[in-house]
Amino acid sequence: MSALLSARGLHKHFGAVVAAEQVSMDINPGEHISLIGSNGAGKTTFVNMITGYLKPDHGEILLEGRDVTALGPAQITRLGVARSFQMPQLCAEMSALDNMIVAAACGDGALSFWKPAHTKAKRDRAHVLLERFGLNAHAARRVAELPGGVRKLLDIAMAMTHRPKILLLDEPTSGVSTEEKFPLMDTVTAALGSEAVTVLFVEHDMDIVTRYATRVVAFYSGRILADGSPARVLADDEVRRYVTGTAH
Repeated sequence: MSALLSARGLHKHFGAVVAAEQVSMDINPGEHISLIGSNGAGKTTFVNMITGYLKPDHGEILLEGRDVTALGPAQITRLGVARSFQMPQLCAEMSALDNMIVAAACGDGALSFWKPAHTKAKRDRAHVLLERFGLNAHAARRVAELPGGVRKLLDIAMAMTHRPKILLLDEPTSGVSTEEKFPLMDTVTAALGSEAVTVLFVEHDMDIVTRYATRVVAFYSGRILADGSPARVLADDEVRRYVTGTAH
């Protein structure tokens, strides 16, 4: 199987701080990969590099064999790599539906004085995604009125407007109550399954990692500490010592 995205020998330093050191990873179609590690371990740096928000000091990033290392976030998004954020990036005074349509227009460069943001195709796609994410009842509501879990779902739905090949989620259950986290992830998993998208998600909750990841990559001090199935990685002695804090 050919990798959908490959990171090869990525290095990134911020002064004396090593944020990434010889990070290499192949991401295959259909995987649900969880990136784990303590704060400062290198997870976010890796995500920022493969989405174009940071340029590596050394190394290369290939998307379907194409070198995208030097491309910016907008170009990488148009090639099929989408992202949602820990803090949802939403316009609070607009409706959920309008947020979806603006996301679609921004993603294809159509948001301008010369091209209408509201087209039938964008509206139809928005309604499909709102239904898949269980958000139809909130379509006309202002985002400012929506509860936190609904905002999370909306932010992820917005990232899906252009049918990305890879979706990166930054702590999808952060700020969500214990009672809400599994229903939220069940909804996300079902919606993304219907879209056949490859998923990377940064997560600190090991219950979420164990239940929803098909593969886990553990980061520590800017490098990959372990990479494999959830059971194998979470049982690794170094991961238990440096990442999960469960070593005896």
